[in-house]
Amino acid sequence: MPKYHQYQVVGRHVPSEKEPEPKVYRMKMWAPDAVRAKSKFWYFLAKLKKVKKTNGQLISCNEIFEKRPTTVKNYAIWVRYQSRTGYHNMYKEFRDTTMNGAVDSLYLDLASRHRVRASGVQIVKTAVIPSNKCIREATTMMHDPKIKFPVVQKIVRPPCKSLKTTFKYSRPSACLM
Repeated sequence: MPKYHQYQVVGRHVPSEKEPEPKVYRMKMWAPDAVRAKSKFWYFLAKLKKVKKTNGQLISCNEIFEKRPTTVKNYAIWVRYQSRTGYHNMYKEFRDTTMNGAVDSLYLDLASRHRVRASGVQIVKTAVIPSNKCIREATTMMHDPKIKFPVVQKIVRPPCKSLKTTFKYSRPSACLM
C-alpha cells in the first residue's frame, strides 16, 4: 500500500461585502492523509494567490481513487525539487498500476538518487502516457511483449497438502559435492 494518496482540495476566500462570491480554487495533491493535503493546499494557495488559511474557506477535501488499479500503465511526472544548491525541474517516468504507487516511487527515487527530502518536492504535473510516448530507457525496456524473467531459485513444493509441514524433523542437506 503506497504511503501517498491523491486528494482533491477545494477552497476559496471568505465571502465579504466587497466580493460576495469569491473565486473557487481546486488543487490535486499527494499527501499521507487529508490533514496534510489541506495544509499543502493552504501553502500553495498563499504562494499563488492572496488567500491564506485565516482569510480562506475550505469547501471540500476528497481522496481520488484509480479507475483501474489492476492494469499496468506508464506515468509521467513533472517535478520541481529543492536541493542543496537550489531549485531544479525534472521529468520522470514510472511504470505502475496506480498513480499513487508511481508518486510513492518518485519520492523514494528522489530520496535515494538525489538526497531530496519529501518536504522539498513539489509535483507540478502528472499524466498517463501511451507506450510510444515514453522516452526513458527504464520504462521502455518493459514494453517488449516477449519479455521474460528467469526463475533464479526454484522452490520444491509438496505435491499434496498432507505432505506439507511447518517444521522439518531432519536438517537440510547443504552439501554441494
